[in-house]
Amino acid sequence: PMELKQYGMILWRWLWLIILGTALAAGVAYFTSRRTTPIYEATATILVSEGQGVRTTDYSSLVASEQLAQTYAQLMTKRPVLEEAIKTLNLSTTASELAKLVSVALVPNTQLLKISVENEDPVVAATLANFIPDVFSRQNEAQQASRYASSKTNLSKELDSINALIEQTQRGISAVGTPSAPDKLTELARMQSEMAQLRQSYASVLQSYESVRLAEVESSNTILIVEPAQVPNKPVRPNVLQNTLLAAVVGLMLACGIAFLVEYLDDSIRSPEQVAQGLGSSVIGSIARMKIKSKNGEPLPPQVITEPRAPVAEAFRSLRSSIQFSAMDRPVRSILITSPGPGEGKSTVAANLAVVMAQAGMRVLLMDCDLRRPAIYKIFDRNNKMGLTNVILKDSIYWDVAPQTTDVTNLLVITSGPLPPNPSELLGSERMAHLATFYRDTFDLLIVDGPPLLSVT
Repeated sequence: PMELKQYGMILWRWLWLIILGTALAAGVAYFTSRRTTPIYEATATILVSEGQGVRTTDYSSLVASEQLAQTYAQLMTKRPVLEEAIKTLNLSTTASELAKLVSVALVPNTQLLKISVENEDPVVAATLANFIPDVFSRQNEAQQASRYASSKTNLSKELDSINALIEQTQRGISAVGTPSAPDKLTELARMQSEMAQLRQSYASVLQSYESVRLAEVESSNTILIVEPAQVPNKPVRPNVLQNTLLAAVVGLMLACGIAFLVEYLDDSIRSPEQVAQGLGSSVIGSIARMKIKSKNGEPLPPQVITEPRAPVAEAFRSLRSSIQFSAMDRPVRSILITSPGPGEGKSTVAANLAVVMAQAGMRVLLMDCDLRRPAIYKIFDRNNKMGLTNVILKDSIYWDVAPQTTDVTNLLVITSGPLPPNPSELLGSERMAHLATFYRDTFDLLIVDGPPLLSVT
C-alpha cells in the first residue's frame, strides 16, 4: 500500500505534465488527421468456379481448389491486369503504384475472393474494384482458350476438306443420274460407296471436334463477380477519432514514463520518509512551507512572535517538544541548524526554534555562524557592527558581555559581525571551539545558525 501511495503522489505531483503530454499528443494527432487526404476503399466479392472436368471430392482436389483461388488472388494484382485496367480507364498512375492500393484476400473455406481498392476518389475505387476482376477474367479465358485453339483449328480444316469432298462426290452422283449401262452402274456404286465413307469420316471428325470443345468447356475456370463494389461514403483513412485516442494513450504513457524517470534520477529529499530512508535518521519534526522573506527580499521576523496561533508556530512548538523528549537521559545543550544550499530557510528555522525554546523557560543563545550571508541580525533587527568575528579575536573576559538581548525573554543573540575574508578558517579555529564550549556551558541551549553544507566549506 505504501508503494501505491508513493506512485499516486508521483502521479499527482506530475499531473500537469501528464495532462500536457496527453493533450499535446492528442492535439497533434487530431490536426494531422484532419489535414490528411481521406482514402476510400471499395470491395467486390468474386466467385472462382472450377471447370466441371476437374471436380472431384477427395482432399487433394480441395487443396488444389484453394491453391487455385490463392493463385488467382496473386495474379489479379500483377502488371498485365493492372496495366490493361489503367489503359482502359485512362488513369494517371502506374501499375506499381496501383498495386500498392489493390489487395485480394481469400475468404477461408470458400471459393470466394475479396478484392479491395483504395483511392482518394471513391468512384474510382469502386470502378477499379469491379473492373480489375473483369479484365482478369477476360485474360484468363483467352489464355485457357489458347490451349485448345490449335486442335480446334486442325479439326475445323479437316471438316471443311471432307465437306468439300462430299459436295464434289454428290455432284458426281447427280451427274450420273439413273444409268442403264453397266459401266455407269459400276461408277455410280463406286461414288455412293465413297460418299458413305466420306460421311462416316465427317461424322468421326465432327465427334472429335465436339469432344475438344466439350473438354475446353469442362476444363475452363470461370470468375464471376457475385457482389459488385459500391461507391463508399466514408473514408477508411484517416480515422480521426481512433488516431486521436491512440495518440492520447501514447502521450499519457510517455508523460508517465518521463515523470517516473525524472523521479528515479532525482536524488533530492522531498518527504520525511525519504530522510529516514536516505540518511538512516529519524525525523523529529516537520515545518510546512512558509514565507521567509518580505517583498523587498529582507528576512521576516520570527512567525512564532508575529503569528503565535498560526499552524507554523504550532509546528515549531511540536519540534521543541520532540527535541526535549528525544534526549531525556542526556539533555540537548547545543543544536546546529544548516541546509544543503542558501536561501532555504535555515536562519528562519533557527530563529523560530530559539524563540520557542526561550518561551519554554530555557536561557538560549542564538549564534550566527553563517559568515557569508548572515541573516540573524536582520531577523531580530540588531546591530551587526559587533558580532562573532569580533568576539573570537577578544579575550575570554569579554565573552560574557558579547551576546545582545532581544525582545524575547531568555533569548540572546550573537550576530555574525563584519564578514571576514576567511570564514572557513575562522570557524575551524581552536578559539572558535573554545568559544562554542564556553557558551554551551554558560547557557541552557546554544543554537548555531551554520553555513550551507553543499555550497561552501
